[in-house]
Amino acid sequence: MKLKLKLVEIVNRLLSGSQYEDKDETQEQTSQTVSQPPAANLPVSESQAVLVNNLTTEQEQEESNSERQQWDSPVEFLLSCISMSVGLGNVWRFPFTAYENGGGAFLIPYLIVLVLIGRPLYLLELSIGQFSSSGCVKIWDLAPGFRGIGYGQSLATFIVCCYYCALIGISCYYLFASMQAVLPWTVCHLELAEAGILCLPSNSNRSELNMTLHGENLTLVASSEQYFQKGVLKGISDISDGIGLPDPALAGCLVLCWFIIYLTLRKGVASSGKVAYFTAIFPYMVMLTMLVRGLMLPGAMEGIKFLFVPQWEKLYEPRVWYAAVTQSFFSMGVGFGSIITFSSYNKFNHNIYKDATIIAFADTFTSTLAGVITFSILGHLAYELDSPISDVIKSGTGLAFISYPEVVAKFEMAPQLFAVLFFLMLITLGLGSAVGMINVVITVLNDASPGLSKSVAAGLVCLAGAVVGIVFTTPGGQPLLELVDYYGGSMLILVMALLEVMVLTWVYGRGKLIKDMNFMMDRQLGVYWKFCWFYFIPVTLSCILAYTLVCYKPVEYAHAPLPLAAQISGWLIFLFGVMVVFAFMIKQFRKQHSAISENGQTWLKTIWSAAGSMLKPLDTYGPAIMGHRIKWLMLDDQENAGNINFAIEKESPMLEIHTISKTVEM
Repeated sequence: MKLKLKLVEIVNRLLSGSQYEDKDETQEQTSQTVSQPPAANLPVSESQAVLVNNLTTEQEQEESNSERQQWDSPVEFLLSCISMSVGLGNVWRFPFTAYENGGGAFLIPYLIVLVLIGRPLYLLELSIGQFSSSGCVKIWDLAPGFRGIGYGQSLATFIVCCYYCALIGISCYYLFASMQAVLPWTVCHLELAEAGILCLPSNSNRSELNMTLHGENLTLVASSEQYFQKGVLKGISDISDGIGLPDPALAGCLVLCWFIIYLTLRKGVASSGKVAYFTAIFPYMVMLTMLVRGLMLPGAMEGIKFLFVPQWEKLYEPRVWYAAVTQSFFSMGVGFGSIITFSSYNKFNHNIYKDATIIAFADTFTSTLAGVITFSILGHLAYELDSPISDVIKSGTGLAFISYPEVVAKFEMAPQLFAVLFFLMLITLGLGSAVGMINVVITVLNDASPGLSKSVAAGLVCLAGAVVGIVFTTPGGQPLLELVDYYGGSMLILVMALLEVMVLTWVYGRGKLIKDMNFMMDRQLGVYWKFCWFYFIPVTLSCILAYTLVCYKPVEYAHAPLPLAAQISGWLIFLFGVMVVFAFMIKQFRKQHSAISENGQTWLKTIWSAAGSMLKPLDTYGPAIMGHRIKWLMLDDQENAGNINFAIEKESPMLEIHTISKTVEM
C-alpha cells in the first residue's frame, strides 16, 4: 500500500509542477498521504488511474508472474522457433509447391515475399507477443473487438496440425517399414500392380527393361510412387462415392504421433524447450548427408536447373505469387498465432531482433536445401524414366514420400540405416512444427479456463486432434488433405494474417505500435520495417486475396477437380473461420452497448460510443512486469511532466522504483 501511494504522490507532484526538495520531505509527504483517503486528496489523471488500478503488492506480483511460464534460456526459445518454423513447411510443402508452380519461376517470388512479407511479419508477431506476454487471443486486448482473430488463427492452426500429424504418421509408417532386409519401396509388388501401369524398380532404368511403351496404353511409374500410392495410402483419386475406411496401420501411427506430442507438451514450455535442442539440430545432419548423395546421382543437375532457372512468363501469373505468399506463411509459421504464443514466454527485454534475423536465414537456407535435395531426385527419376521433369511423378502432398525414399535407396552401404535416419528426421521436423502449433491451441484453452492444468488441456487437444485426423488415414485421405490445406490452411491463414496486420497498424495505430516496439527493444526501427508493415503487406495481401476470390478455381487432386460436395465442405470450413471473427466482434459490441446504454445517451451516440470502445485498448493490455508497465504508461505523460526516469530491476517480479531525476517544464 505504501508503494502505491508513494508512486501516486510522486506522479501527482510531477504533473502539478512541484518538486521534492529532499528525502525527508518526501517521507513526510508520503506519511501524510497514507493517513488520508487517496480519493479525497489525490486528484489523478486518466493515465494515473490506470496506473493505480494495475499496481499490486509485492506478493500479488510474484503470484501474477508465476502464472505464466518462461523459457529456461534464450537458446531454448531460439531453437524452439527454429524447430517450429523450420519443419514440414520447408521439407514437405516447399518442394511440392515449387514443383507445381514451375520451379525457378516460384523461387523468385518466394524470396521476394520472404524479404518483404515473411520476415517483417515474423518480427511483428514476435514483438507483440513478447511485449504483452500474451497468447494469440489475449493479445487482442489492444483492440477487444477483434479478439476473434486469435480464435480464428487457433482454429486454422488446429486444422493444419491435424493433417500435419497425419503426414507425421505416414513418416512413422515408413520408419517401421525401413527396418526390413529389403526396403519395400525399392521393388515392384505384384499385388499392387494396376492395369496399364508398368512399375520401374529402384536402381534400374527404362533401357534395362528391354521393352517399349505401346503408345499411351502403358504408363511407367517408379516403385517408390507405386508403394506410396497403393501400398501405404491404398489411395483413391475419386471420392465421389466416399472416402473409405481408415487404414489400421496408418491410424495406429497417427495415434502414436499425437501421444508423442502430448508427452512433449504436458508440462508446457518447460518440457518442449528441452526437446527443441534435438528437433532443431538433428535434421540438418541428415539433410546434408542426403544432399551429398543426391548430387552424385545421374541427372541430378537437370533437376537442380529446373529449380533455379526460372520460366519468366510464369512470373506474370498471380497464382504463383499467391503460392509464394502462402508458402512463406507455412514456412516461417506467421499468421498461425504460434510465434505470438512462443514469444509470450520470453523475458521483456529479450533481443528478438537478432532472433528474427537468425530464424529468417535458417528458414530460407532449409527451404533451399530441401528444394535442392528434392529436385536432384526428380532429375534422377526423369533420367531413369526418360520423361520431362515436370511430368516425372504426380505432384501433390506425397512428393516428399516419393522423392526422398528414392534417394535413400541409392545408398549402396546400409540403406536401411539411412532410411531410418531420414524418416526419424522427417518425424522430428514434423513434431517440431506440430508442437508449436498445438501449443497455441493449448494456450488458448488455458487462457479460457485458467483452472485447467497444462496436462489436462494438452490431453484434451491431442485427443481431439487424433479423432479429427483419422479421416486422413482413409483411402480418400490425400484428396481431403489437399482440400483442407487450401481452404482451412492457405486461404484462412491469409485472411487472418491480413486482418492481424490491418488491426495492428490501422486500428491500434502505427504510432503506438512503433512506440511500443522501440520501448521494448530499446532501438529505433528503420524505414524498411515501417514500409512493409504499414503499406506493402496490407496492400499486397489484399490484392492477392481479391485475386484468389475473383479468379477462384476448384481444388484439384491428380489433375481432376474434387466433387462439388467436397468443395462446399471446404468453403464451409473457410467461412466458419472467418465468421468466428465477426461473431466475437458482435459479442463485444453488444457487451459495450449494454454497458453504455445505461448512461441514458441517445441511441445513435450509444452505438457510436460502443463501436469506438471496441477499438480502444483495455487497461489490461501492456507489459506484464509491473516495473516495465509503469515506465510504459509514463511515456505518454513525459511531454507534460518532463523526464521521469526509473531505475527498474529488469525482469524481477519484485518492483523497485527509485526517482532519479524530475525535470518539469512549466
